[in-house]
This record gives sequence, C-alpha cells and structure tokens, in this order.
Amino acid sequence: MLSKINRVRKKKDFEAIFAKSKVFKNKFLSLRVAKNNLPEARFGFVVSKKISLKAVVRNKIRRRLSDIIHKNIKKIKTGIDVVFIAVPGIEKNNFSEIKEATENILIKAGLL
Repeated sequence: MLSKINRVRKKKDFEAIFAKSKVFKNKFLSLRVAKNNLPEARFGFVVSKKISLKAVVRNKIRRRLSDIIHKNIKKIKTGIDVVFIAVPGIEKNNFSEIKEATENILIKAGLL
C-alpha cells in the first residue's frame, strides 16, 4: 500500500490536478500528470462504476494499480501529482497485463 504522503486524497487536490494536467492514454488507462510543490510524488486512482457496478471489482483494480506504483515508487520522478483513471475493459485483464500497461504509460509520460 502507498504511504499517506504518496496519496492524493482530498477533493480539492483532485480538482486541481484535473484542471492543470497533461493527459496520456493507452488501452486500459488514462493518466493525468500535474506538477506540485512537494518533495514527493503523489498518486490518486479513479475507478468509476462504468468499470463495474460491484465495489469488490473496482477496489481490486485500485489495489492492483496501487501495488504497481508502490513497487516502482523509487524509480518515479518526484514533485508531481498523478491520477490514474481506469478505462472500461481493464477488469477483464490479469495483473501482468495491467502492470505492463501501467509501466508503459508511465514511460510514455516520462515519469519512469
């Protein structure tokens, strides 16, 4: 699990990121990246009911994304806020496919 200093949790922080961010997309994810004035990177995850009406499925996807970031946190640039938005279809993929897509979009955004 990500530590508290590496999580975006407040609504106003999410709104600020959505307002002033660059967008990167791939098959399973949409990524929004904005600079912050903090010494660490922060991450947020959005998995809507378009993915699944079941909270169990949405939370599973959120946990998987969080775990991938947790394992790569030392390689990711600091001073940024990142929000991952899951795209419908991600729930049908296994962990390795999600991991590959996540790492590819981070490389595409220049964060890894």
